[in-house]
Amino acid sequence: MKIYLATIFALLVSISAFCQQDAEIKVASYNLRMDTPKDSLNAWPHRKENVKALIQYHDFDIIGTQEGFIHQLNGLLEMPGFAFVGAGRDDGKTAGEHSAILYKTARFDLLESGDFWLSETPDKPGLGWDATCCNRIASWALFIDKKSKKEFYVFNAHFDHQGVVARKESGKLMVQKIQEIAKSKPVICTGDFNSTPDTEQIIGLSALLNDSYTVTKMPPYGPVGTTNSFRFTAPMKNRIDYVFVSDDFVVSKYAVLTDAREQRYPSDHLPVVATVHFAK
Repeated sequence: MKIYLATIFALLVSISAFCQQDAEIKVASYNLRMDTPKDSLNAWPHRKENVKALIQYHDFDIIGTQEGFIHQLNGLLEMPGFAFVGAGRDDGKTAGEHSAILYKTARFDLLESGDFWLSETPDKPGLGWDATCCNRIASWALFIDKKSKKEFYVFNAHFDHQGVVARKESGKLMVQKIQEIAKSKPVICTGDFNSTPDTEQIIGLSALLNDSYTVTKMPPYGPVGTTNSFRFTAPMKNRIDYVFVSDDFVVSKYAVLTDAREQRYPSDHLPVVATVHFAK
C-alpha cells in the first residue's frame, strides 16, 4: 500500500509539474530601436529578420515593445500567429513610435486595450513635465489565457530619456493607472523605463509589483545591463528594461539575452525575458 501511495503521489506531482510548465508564459520587454537611416548598417532593414528570428527561436508569447514605428510592427507581423495592440504616441493612431504589445493569437484572446500618455494630460498626446523632445505613451491590454482560462493585464511603457521629473512622475502615473485599470486582476508590466533600480520611479513600481529580476526562482541569466548601443563589446552594466509581475505570478526564469549575428545585435537594447506562470 505504501509503495502504491508513493507511486500515485509521484504521478500527481509529475502531472502538476507538467501542467504548470504547459501553462508557462514567456514575457519579454524589447526596445526595437526606431528605424532611422543614421544607424547605417544597424538600421532596421538590416536588423528586422534578426529580431524576428530571435523572437521565434526563443518562443516569446508576449512582447512589450518600445520605439517601433507602425511599419516596423507590421514587419513583425510577418511572423505567423502574432498580433499587436498599441497606438502611435504622436496622434493616438499610427503616427510616431509605439509602446505596442505583441501577443500570440493562438494562446491569448484580447478582451480590452487602451493607451495613455505619460504627461499631466494622459488622455491626449503631449509632452510630459520636463520632457523636451518626445511624447511618451503607455499601452495596455486585457487578455484571457486560453490554457489557464485566467484573465490578466499587460502594461507596457517607454519613459523619457532626458527629463528627470518626467521619469519620476511617469512612475507615479504608471502605479496610478495600473491600480485604476487593472484593480485586483493579475498584472504584467514591461518597459524601457530609462531608470536604474535605485531610482524613485523603479522603487515605486517595485512597491506595487515584483521585479522579475529579484524574484526569479532560477538565478538571473545573462548580463545585468540591458543596453548595448550597438557595440558588441559594450559593458552592459545598467539595467533599465524590466518585466514586473503582480503576486498572482511566479517567475521561474529571468534572462537578458545577448544573441548576436556576425557581432551585431538585433537592437541597441537586449531583450529581457521572464518565464512566468499563475501562482494558483
